[in-house]
Amino acid sequence: MPDVIGSIRTELLRYKALAEGAIGQLSDAELSDSRSDAASSVATICWHIAGNLQSRFTDFLTSDGEKPWRHREEEFQPRAVTHAELEAKWALGWNAVLQALDALDAQTLDQTVTIRGQALPVGDALHRALAHCSYHVGQIVYVAKAIRGRDWTYLSIPPGQSDAYNRQPTMEKPADHARVVSRGTER
Repeated sequence: MPDVIGSIRTELLRYKALAEGAIGQLSDAELSDSRSDAASSVATICWHIAGNLQSRFTDFLTSDGEKPWRHREEEFQPRAVTHAELEAKWALGWNAVLQALDALDAQTLDQTVTIRGQALPVGDALHRALAHCSYHVGQIVYVAKAIRGRDWTYLSIPPGQSDAYNRQPTMEKPADHARVVSRGTER
């Protein structure tokens, strides 16, 4: 059986690195900039991802993933935060999911977990979390790129460089991509 848990962990870490690569390009003030009334700020999206991961993966196998202590609506409130505050909140969610993944093995994939009273196989819940994170990381990157404009540092292949990249790909494995992103966007 392929290492599904390891694969999901690796992809989650790739998206974590992408988000952090975008976040790292923003000032504290830019973290709270939404660029429109309809868009969430990077800080708001990060708050939501962190809240979701912390709720879903705390006591992952033994309690409903929608914890009574989670206040989802508050995650979407506009907020002004520093990088340190955002990083602390962000770490709570990511630590919860990574610790939960460390406790899983191939046999746990057949177990059932509950999210909002609905039973799901563990594998389905993991894929759901991966899809949720990738969706919101795309939003983070989009908002951060809009804020940075011409000063944006690309987190993948920059426009006009596909042919050169294809001759010597360096980011095809998630871990390699994460390393490239983290090196290229440090504040």
